Amino acid sequence: MGQEITVNARQGSSPSVRIFDCNRSLTSMAIERYASMADAKGSRPPDVLANRLLGLGATRVTIYSSDVTVEAPAEKWDALEPKVVETIQRLFGFYGDDAGWSDENLRAMGVEPLPRPEPTA
Repeated sequence: MGQEITVNARQGSSPSVRIFDCNRSLTSMAIERYASMADAKGSRPPDVLANRLLGLGATRVTIYSSDVTVEAPAEKWDALEPKVVETIQRLFGFYGDDAGWSDENLRAMGVEPLPRPEPTA
């Protein structure tokens, strides 16, 4: 559950930079900058997204409104770009193993998920 974000990727001014344009704002008008996992420890959506992207191998993440700028070694972008797109798309997903807020992802952020209710017939 949760609406996927539509993402379009484009190369930045350097081979190590990619810009991901989203169909929704993630920060309003604030500019959020993350240079390390220590910078991305909050629970707000831009903090969570930056934490996940840095965990994938990004070296720097900047989020401004609906643009996510990601820096990573240029030689890693062929493999990294589809993972970044998927991570952004699923940021607001809440259920299922592939969701942005799956049990595994919550635990990676230090949050123990609540048990799910048993289905009723």
